[in-house]
Amino acid sequence: MKVGMMSFAHMHAHSYANSLLKLPNVELVCIFDDEEERGKDSAKKYGTEYVSDQETFLNREMDAVIICSENSKHKEMVVKAAKAKKNILCEKPIATTLKDGEEMIRVCEENGVILQIAFPVRFNSSIRQLKDMISKGELGKIIAFRTTNRGQNPGGWFIDKQASGGGAVLDHTVHMVDVMRWCIEKEVKKVDALVDSYFHDIPIDDAGLLTLEFENGVIASHDASWSKFSAYPTWGDVTIEAIGTKKTVKVDALQEHLRLYEEDSKPLKHLFYGNNMDFDLIKDFVDCVKEGREPSITGYDGLKALEVALAAYDASDSKSTVYL
Repeated sequence: MKVGMMSFAHMHAHSYANSLLKLPNVELVCIFDDEEERGKDSAKKYGTEYVSDQETFLNREMDAVIICSENSKHKEMVVKAAKAKKNILCEKPIATTLKDGEEMIRVCEENGVILQIAFPVRFNSSIRQLKDMISKGELGKIIAFRTTNRGQNPGGWFIDKQASGGGAVLDHTVHMVDVMRWCIEKEVKKVDALVDSYFHDIPIDDAGLLTLEFENGVIASHDASWSKFSAYPTWGDVTIEAIGTKKTVKVDALQEHLRLYEEDSKPLKHLFYGNNMDFDLIKDFVDCVKEGREPSITGYDGLKALEVALAAYDASDSKSTVYL
């Protein structure tokens, strides 16, 4: 199977490229990047070819592409890749507007190609165990969720609203909304939020507190931020607490780690030893393309997660509840 990668603007691109190289019978054919130096460096690192022109790249023989560009470029790249008949894995969020996300889904459907959204947290073994427990009724009726996704400020294009579409709330809300939707198979209907910049002197939000209500009455809180400082032992956290009538279960997706102390830029580091959710995401996408099946995480999943994140900005700006 031949796979190409479009842009290494997002840091996840490196993890995805490494994952492709670990899979048997999968070839990373070439890399397109509109920043030549970054593209050439990435191609050299992963032993493949750099292509500077997007049209030339899409004319190459490939079964699929993985898109890791700035958020604002997702729509253009997905639409062009779909028209070139390439199956697509697109980094989250699906887009920066609902209109763009809807168009991406429509064009992929019209051209008969797969559009999968990169939500690797679904493939974390602890999160999957929680999903299984909920599906089997072990927690009873789900009453509420508490979730967090707090990391470090990535800087660069992430804090440029034109390129990113939003700050920490967009960046870190879509993951956990997707997990909650997946766990209970219900949609969010009400959103309240407080969004601002608290930790950094930047022109975009770096934190937000969200309160959600699902269509079946389940309530949820979500803490999204770029609040971790540079010396923090790991990138951040991903947690979810599911409160049921029989049990309450709390999951920390990054808890499986060893603590390493050394004389370095960080006196303490967490060495993660759990399953590689990025690898499992990429393997699932490759298998999906090979088998020609519906993707595990659809464009619609990406759209519904985006809808909640954008509603959080509206709720905060208007100081009122947003109904979806």
